[in-house]
Amino acid sequence: MLEHAATIVQSVKVLIVGGGAREHALAWKINRDRPEVELLLAPGNDGSGQLGRRLAAAAEDVEGLARLAGDESVDLTVVGPEGPLAAGIADAFAARGLRLFGPSAAAAQIEASKAWAKGFMERHGIPTARFASCASLAEVEVALASFDAPPVVKDDALAGGKGVTVAETFEEAVAAASAIFEGQRAARVVLEERLRGYELSAMAFCDGCSASLMPLACDYKRLSDGDRGPNTGGMGAYAPAGVSHALRARIVSEIVEPALRGLAAEGRPFTGVLYPGLMIAPDGPKVLEFNCRFGDPEAEALLPLLDSDLLDVLLACTRGRLAEQEVRWADRACCAVVLASAGYPDKPELAQPRGWQELAGAVAFRGGAGGRLLTVSALGSSLAGARARAYAAVASVELPGGQYRTDIGAFDRAAAGYP
Repeated sequence: MLEHAATIVQSVKVLIVGGGAREHALAWKINRDRPEVELLLAPGNDGSGQLGRRLAAAAEDVEGLARLAGDESVDLTVVGPEGPLAAGIADAFAARGLRLFGPSAAAAQIEASKAWAKGFMERHGIPTARFASCASLAEVEVALASFDAPPVVKDDALAGGKGVTVAETFEEAVAAASAIFEGQRAARVVLEERLRGYELSAMAFCDGCSASLMPLACDYKRLSDGDRGPNTGGMGAYAPAGVSHALRARIVSEIVEPALRGLAAEGRPFTGVLYPGLMIAPDGPKVLEFNCRFGDPEAEALLPLLDSDLLDVLLACTRGRLAEQEVRWADRACCAVVLASAGYPDKPELAQPRGWQELAGAVAFRGGAGGRLLTVSALGSSLAGARARAYAAVASVELPGGQYRTDIGAFDRAAAGYP
């Protein structure tokens, strides 16, 4: 096992769990920092597979992955998606004495259950919207009477970033809640006051006690330009958002640090990436939801900006020594544009983009075969420069029938106070 990050030798193995663009970006960053590290990918894809050895293992097979990591003498496992974390992959690895970057199932509850997370925020004074948690449609109809305007309707469970309806009418809210209950045997719906402001993605490396906030990012959830169309897993992102030092300080002191303290106090110390999705309202930041891992596509906009050795940072988190680790970021901007298949998000078609392996001035992170196929990321001295490089690279990718937004990073939503 690794004892000191600075003494990495050629035999070190890192297992990356997941098969999307986020996991490709993690593999790319580790490979760029430490090309001598042997990367194992479970299951990986045809992009990340060029950087390491793909394994016939599903990201959801927690026990199988733990056995595999033991058999392969893996030194560190990094988990991309939220599903395995909620299912207890960190606990399964810990039981075998295996090192893993990611929270326990108890700590991952902060993403796995929106109702639990809202109650947690209420208990620890973390600013968020007023809400009601409902276990039946009858409870929804009663709770709606307490809202002056149609609320946001959220599926309590994991929904791949798509279990949210911003209702425009009370009838639409009832219909959205009904669809959630019909889709699951045991479901809970969260109704939430609709906040006004602009959204930010705030991710922080955490070691259970300390946190290091990354540059703030803006992502684009709607499918089409101008924030039209259905919600998706994310159609692009840029970083850093142009926010003040004062706002960053408030995000740390009012949200990240209270969440870390609260999780530890409740016997759920959090190691991994804590990711509050925020609304910056006129009176300050409020949490829309918590996530327990790197965002996607935010990871593809943030990892190219990380000057520090990613493996050093991850290992410091797993050892409870993040406070001793300098985390450096480039004084640049990154724009990441997602290319999706026809029919996404409702009925994505299988497709294979071409011409993405060698892009001038940009890097492409491969997604799956259906849905979000590719994320093209580019750096620049300014957001405008990064955006120009990203879209120039997108233009050289062949994707018949594919779709992407043309307005990622068109302006800095944070600097403009985007509503």
